[in-house]
Amino acid sequence: MDTKGTGDDTTGILDEALERLHASGPERDDWLSNHAPMAVEALVRHGHAPRVHRWLDAYRDRLEDMPAPSVRVTADTWREALGDPARITDWTRFFEAETEERPWRDVLAEWWPRLLPGIAGGATHPVIRVGHAVRTLLAGEATAPRRAELAHALGYWAARHAPLPPLGTLAAAPTAAAALDAVPAAAVQDGGIRERLARLTAFPQWGSAAGPDEARDRLAELVTAATHRYAAHAHGSPVMLVHAATAPNAVLRTLPALPRELWVPSLGAAWAASAAVTAAYRPREPVPYETGPLHAGEVLERAAVHGDEHVIKFADTALDVGDAAALTAAVRAVELIDPLEG
Repeated sequence: MDTKGTGDDTTGILDEALERLHASGPERDDWLSNHAPMAVEALVRHGHAPRVHRWLDAYRDRLEDMPAPSVRVTADTWREALGDPARITDWTRFFEAETEERPWRDVLAEWWPRLLPGIAGGATHPVIRVGHAVRTLLAGEATAPRRAELAHALGYWAARHAPLPPLGTLAAAPTAAAALDAVPAAAVQDGGIRERLARLTAFPQWGSAAGPDEARDRLAELVTAATHRYAAHAHGSPVMLVHAATAPNAVLRTLPALPRELWVPSLGAAWAASAAVTAAYRPREPVPYETGPLHAGEVLERAAVHGDEHVIKFADTALDVGDAAALTAAVRAVELIDPLEG
């Protein structure tokens, strides 16, 4: 098995799965995210397409129908609908029309800078879903289900768009790892992520870049640092701290589809998202964690058998990083997060 990714899906299973999922909304129970499109993309990417439909059968109780539409979003009225979760279906229909009528890269380039300030909205799930959708489109043919998946992802992001509160700047950190270590915990660590993010006050200065190439390299550094950090800090919130790595990795995956002038601001937004999740769920103390020698294929297999969507997506990011510390972190997620039942 190619543990670095199989590229385009020639089985047709991914398109089948996406078509099956597009009758479902991006959330359930008014807030919890539908992770299925992201998880099945990761499974197919790493050679586990035969598992996909069985996995969806086990996940089906976590799916809800798309909400009823309200008022059509247009090029003239979109600002009043931005950040309104009641308009999820309106936004999805808007982006479905956009990606049918225009090249998907043009749609993405126009809307990425508009959506980027709200990257933490929806607990970062919308941008993560965009990253999976873009990776699929870059890997092969832009089929109708894959373009529709990008539309659903962008619609989710627009509906859940939520900027962070005004933040002060703490002392500069020399590396991404040092910057994450210096992120102060939210003043009160209780409640959901929206309540926790509202309490943030300041982040260390990190993430400036002189140009696009440096921005890409620093973003990769951030993904690596956040992935490594998970192993010793995941006990703070095993599910939520996954997003400190998967959110910036979604941005990194999207960069090749974006104009280069958007790469530097993308780094800044990714740092804000990763730091925000880190602050919201930071444990009091790290807990050292080690495991024996690991192989990438073994780690992805364990994640696929485990079945939890966060475990699958985090293992996918760990394989992108590719080193022993990242694989160790992925195994930590397998151990700490409850498996999918069904």
